Amino acid sequence: MTISEVSKKYGLTADTLRYYEKEGLLPSVQRTEAGQRDYQPEDCRWVEFIKCMREAGLSIETLQKYVTLFQKGDKTLAARKELLFQERERIQAQIKMLQATLKRLNYKISVYDSKLRVCEKNLK
Repeated sequence: MTISEVSKKYGLTADTLRYYEKEGLLPSVQRTEAGQRDYQPEDCRWVEFIKCMREAGLSIETLQKYVTLFQKGDKTLAARKELLFQERERIQAQIKMLQATLKRLNYKISVYDSKLRVCEKNLK
């Protein structure tokens, strides 16, 4: 696949894909004889993984560590698991905080709903 096809498929700009490659997040993407990037299925799996992890808030640095460990093979399985475990803990804490915020927002909205009903009743 070309960079524009991958860009369209995953909703990322070509500049973002180039940046991910430059930062070492995408193991080297093959090139055609003309020098254009030629994304293979494995490259696309990496793009999908990186996009998912970035949307979850993982930093470029964390992903760089993960990719570096991945490239060293199975001897880094425990280290990769630990890295992902720590990120899961961070995300779970964030979800808990967001759930508390959502509960508070729902309460405030219900207060406004009650006040609006009273105002509408008084206007009639």
